[in-house]
Amino acid sequence: MTDSKYFTTTKKGEIFELKAELNSDKKEKKKEAVKKVIASMTVGKDVSALFPDVVNCMQTDNLELKKLVYLYLMNYAKSQPDMAIMAVNTFVKDCEDPNPLIRALAVRTMGCIRVDKITEYLCEPLRKCLKDEDPYVRKTAAVCVAKLHDINAQLVEDQGFLDTLKDLISDSNPMVVANAVAALSEIAESHPSSNLLDLNPQSINKLLTALNECTEWGQIFILDCLANYTPKDDREAQSICERVTPRLSHANSAVVLSAVKVLMKFMEMLSKDLDYYGTLLKKLAPPLVTLLSAEPELQYVALRNINLIVQKRPEVLKHEMKVFFVKYNDPIYVKLEKLDIMIRLASQANITQVLAELKEYATEVDVDFVRKAVRAIGRCAIKVEQSAERCVSTLLDLIQTKVNYVVQEAIVVIKDIFRKYPNKYESVIATLCENLDSLDEPEARAAMIWIVGEYAERIDNADELLESFLEGFHDESTQVQLQLLTAIVKLFLKKPTETQELVQQVLSLATQDSDNPDLRDRGYIYWRLLSTDPVAAKEVVLAEKPLISEETDLIEPTLLDELICYIGTLASVYHKPPSAFVEGGRGVVHKSLPPRTASSESTESPETAPAGAPPGEQLDAVPTQGDLLGDLLNLDLGPPVSGPPLAASAVQMGAVDLLGGGLDSLIGAPSFVAPPAAAVPANLGAPMGSGLSDLFDLTSGVGTLSGSYVAPKAVWLPAMKAKGLEISGTFTRQAGTISMDLQLTNKALQVMTDFAIQFNRNSFGLAPAAPLQVHAPLSPTQTVEISLPLSTAGSVMKTEPLNSLQVAVKNNIDVFYFSTLYPLHILFVEDGKMDRQMFLATWKDIPNENEAQFQIRDCPLNAEAVSSRLQSSNIFTVARRNVEGQDMLYQSLKLTNGIWVLAELRIQPGNPSFTDLELSLKCRAPEVSQHVYQAYETILKN
Repeated sequence: MTDSKYFTTTKKGEIFELKAELNSDKKEKKKEAVKKVIASMTVGKDVSALFPDVVNCMQTDNLELKKLVYLYLMNYAKSQPDMAIMAVNTFVKDCEDPNPLIRALAVRTMGCIRVDKITEYLCEPLRKCLKDEDPYVRKTAAVCVAKLHDINAQLVEDQGFLDTLKDLISDSNPMVVANAVAALSEIAESHPSSNLLDLNPQSINKLLTALNECTEWGQIFILDCLANYTPKDDREAQSICERVTPRLSHANSAVVLSAVKVLMKFMEMLSKDLDYYGTLLKKLAPPLVTLLSAEPELQYVALRNINLIVQKRPEVLKHEMKVFFVKYNDPIYVKLEKLDIMIRLASQANITQVLAELKEYATEVDVDFVRKAVRAIGRCAIKVEQSAERCVSTLLDLIQTKVNYVVQEAIVVIKDIFRKYPNKYESVIATLCENLDSLDEPEARAAMIWIVGEYAERIDNADELLESFLEGFHDESTQVQLQLLTAIVKLFLKKPTETQELVQQVLSLATQDSDNPDLRDRGYIYWRLLSTDPVAAKEVVLAEKPLISEETDLIEPTLLDELICYIGTLASVYHKPPSAFVEGGRGVVHKSLPPRTASSESTESPETAPAGAPPGEQLDAVPTQGDLLGDLLNLDLGPPVSGPPLAASAVQMGAVDLLGGGLDSLIGAPSFVAPPAAAVPANLGAPMGSGLSDLFDLTSGVGTLSGSYVAPKAVWLPAMKAKGLEISGTFTRQAGTISMDLQLTNKALQVMTDFAIQFNRNSFGLAPAAPLQVHAPLSPTQTVEISLPLSTAGSVMKTEPLNSLQVAVKNNIDVFYFSTLYPLHILFVEDGKMDRQMFLATWKDIPNENEAQFQIRDCPLNAEAVSSRLQSSNIFTVARRNVEGQDMLYQSLKLTNGIWVLAELRIQPGNPSFTDLELSLKCRAPEVSQHVYQAYETILKN
């Protein structure tokens, strides 16, 4: 009979009977009783009362019974910690059992008992098992170290288990190596600054040797570890790639994706001229194609990863278009993902095939899929110029089907085609106008209005068409209202005599009857332009538009590089870095691709690009509304418009100046004449100098303030780790000079001399600017204080975390090493105040994905004090305004390597003595944002 019988009994008084059976002399009866106990525990019954009786059964040679008892122990040790100590002796004894299975079982169970009282007793058995002769025991013990570290990290470090774990990477057994790597990776993830996996060419060679022989999960751990290594040159990168390539043919898809991740990362260091580079590209395609023959869920994960790979290296799959054609029985999520990749791979060579497929898809029954297919046809037209004509005729055929959602999607994409190829396909406008009445979606209506406004001179009844939209103006969405306002102003500038009444009507609706600030602002600006200088208005409104780019949905280059480092993980499925979805961000490390070597084509990395230069290739995309600085950031900040000299009457109208001269002071343009007083609602009259100008109503000048905040000294190197030398220190910045203020104490019994100091390469190139000078020998118990000037001209290498610094100090006794974190504000330079106009333009230019939001709670300062305190640490307030009782500070700072960081600080009054601050940061190198936020918090709270 099977063990299922143990789950069927539910007698009363069972605990009492089990107690008697557990204490029976017969081994078989004991075993049966333990099985019953485990069955009850599995179905949720509380059998903790039997703890002492079950523990007594541990003393047995029967492996099956021992396993069951250990299972019970793991479950109940936490609720019965005092009783669990009874089991310690048995663990110690079992760790020395001649049977390796029992030794491994004991050490595995020890790691699972999360009771503080017991952990210290388990150190000795664990130390023995880590050096056990049997590899099965050693591999189990390696994982146990990671579990123990999770319970008590300090204990593991003090007992030297981490060093033993590092030694296991050189073990002769591949499974031990894999488990040691897995354990160290797990520990390193929870302590990013610990630098445990300090890989070098020798250890990498050992890992690659173990890679061929261990299990599939072991291979994944090793491959993930390899992906975190940065080879010293392209030759080493090629050597690693050659040894990892065989993993591409593995049956487990996780191994394949981990291998792809390593190869994608190291290919960055190979020159494209190498024959091997081409060979590697060819080898990457088949395994990725094979993943698409798996079940739909696996296909989806593979497709999301392929999407990233194709954006980084489209040449990998350029000949594999057919595998991405949609099958009739694919789930919708797979279909949509395949469609996306098809567009990315579309080229002149395969566009005929692709268009035939897309036209087929556009007649499917699934609405979402059809919409995406129609959009895809438009994206093909924009991407492959030679196919544009064929795409337009395909879209016209689809419009003739009169299927509502197909027509609406087609109109949206035809608008984009007009933007890409002006004055080329305008003959289709008549067909579009016939479908005007069927449009009910905001995006389609807005697209049609844009077309009518842009080509008003070619449409005879353009005014009637736009007037028909104007009838329900207040019921339209904001997107349609804004488009309608612009289209009617365009129409007026093209046909002023016929449409004067129409433009008056729309300006009145936008400025007086609307409560949407975006719409009102745009209405007022058009009104002022038209009333002041129609010629200037024409130049602004009818200016030549930049052509739209072919790929507006590409992932931003720095984010793409980070996601490539996370291939095969959740981040690659979400297309977001782990910090965006891992709560609390504990253990989340920002990764990036290795820099290209000199032999590859060198490009400036986004981190070292000049402050004004956009990272990677700038896309000609229109900035979205909804930036933190509102419409101000959506104004094009061109050079000052030269206009005619102002009439005297214009100045006297300051009392009803709608924008209060604010815009003029903001962008340096001459003042405008406001619309007629009668047209202005009474509550909008504002004296000169109010309105938008208040935003930048600040006293200029940097001011003379004391130096930046200095943290109290902390012990960096304890005496017990440095043979009696204790080093404490902090970092300061005074008058543009960075210093490391050190306090050296001799707690040994001998004199110390011949001091020297050296830094490892770090993210910002910090290095000693002078030797470490201790003028007299350091006698026992003596303390000396030294200020070591630092420069930022040292070697640069990105570290994790970004602000970690590894230091070596030498004296006559030995060389000692320690690492510390420096506060980022010591790198904020004195010329970090950005010009206002440049601030607005830069904020608009930095992608929204680079924006990071933080909260600083219980700050004991008001807005004035906050601004002053930050300025003393070289965080400069560019602008300040008050919105609904909340102070807003717009600030800029510049790092020593030229990276600019822009900030918006919203100050929310809390209780009388404390305020909460909301901080939004924008930067071209988003990885610095977290550290800048920490600097803000440190400065404001100390």
